[in-house]
Amino acid sequence: MAKISFAQKIKNLFSSPSGDDEFYDDLTDALIEGDVGAKTAFEIAENLRAVCKKNGVRGEEGITRELAQLLCQHVREVALVPEREKTNVWMLLGVNGVGKTTSVAKIAKWYKDGGIEPIVLASSDTFRAAAIEQLALHGQKLGVRVVSHQHGADPSAVVFDAADAVRAKGGGLVLADTAGRLHNKENLVRELEKIDRTCRQKADAECYKRILVIDATTGQNALRQAEVFNEAIGLDALILTKYDSTAKGGVAVSIGKELDLPIAFACTGEHYEDIAPFHAEAYVRGFLGL
Repeated sequence: MAKISFAQKIKNLFSSPSGDDEFYDDLTDALIEGDVGAKTAFEIAENLRAVCKKNGVRGEEGITRELAQLLCQHVREVALVPEREKTNVWMLLGVNGVGKTTSVAKIAKWYKDGGIEPIVLASSDTFRAAAIEQLALHGQKLGVRVVSHQHGADPSAVVFDAADAVRAKGGGLVLADTAGRLHNKENLVRELEKIDRTCRQKADAECYKRILVIDATTGQNALRQAEVFNEAIGLDALILTKYDSTAKGGVAVSIGKELDLPIAFACTGEHYEDIAPFHAEAYVRGFLGL
C-alpha cells in the first residue's frame, strides 16, 4: 500500500471540518506519524495554534504557511567545504545498514567533480566482512585512491596513513569509513575516541569533521542513533540516506530541535549521483507539499 504523504494528511485535515481542538490534535498525530517526535510535534501544534489565534490566521493556505515558518525554525543545514591546500579529515559514522560506505563514495564523487583533489578513502571499517573490498571497488570505479590495511587491523592506523598520503600531496580530503557496531555503547565509545584522536591529530586546524549517516526512513531510531553518537564523540553534521521528505522526513525536524545538529547532504538512491546538499527551506516545502 502506497504511503500517504504528510502533505496529503494535512490536506485531509482541512477537508474534514472540525473544531480547533480536534484540528490541532489531529495535526499533532500527523506530525508524529511523519516522524516528528511526540514532544516536538505537541510543541509545534500548540505554537501554531497560538500564532494563528493571535494573528487571526484561518484556512489551509494561511495555516500551512505559518506551519512552514515554525518547522523552518528547527531544521538546520550546513555546507561542508574542504579547505584547499590543507589536510581535511572527515570521519563518517553510523550503524551498519544505513548506507555509510556508499555515502563515502558519493561524497568522494561530489567533491572530486567539484575540483577537490586528492581525495583518499580510508578503509577504517576493518571489522565488517567485505567492507574493505566494498570500499576498494568504489575507489576503483571513481578513480580515487583507497588506503586499507588487513582485516581486523587498527582502524586508527588506516586514518593515520591516509592523512599522511594527503599531506604528502600538499593537502586534500580524507574520507574515513568507520565500523558501525552499536552492540555495546562503552566499546563503541572507546573505539571511536581512539579514531577521533588520530583524526584530530592528523587534520589541519578546523579541518576535521565528524559526520553521522542515518537512514531517514527509520524515524525515531535515527534520532536515537544521533543522540548516542553525539554523546559519544560529538557531531558536526549529518547525512540522510533513503531520503524522501514527503512521507516520513520529519526526523530532520526532531534532530534539529532536540540535538541542534545540521544536515549536510541528502541521498535519494543507490547511484553515485543520488546525493545533493540539504536545503532546509526546500525540505520543509517538500514536507508540506508547498
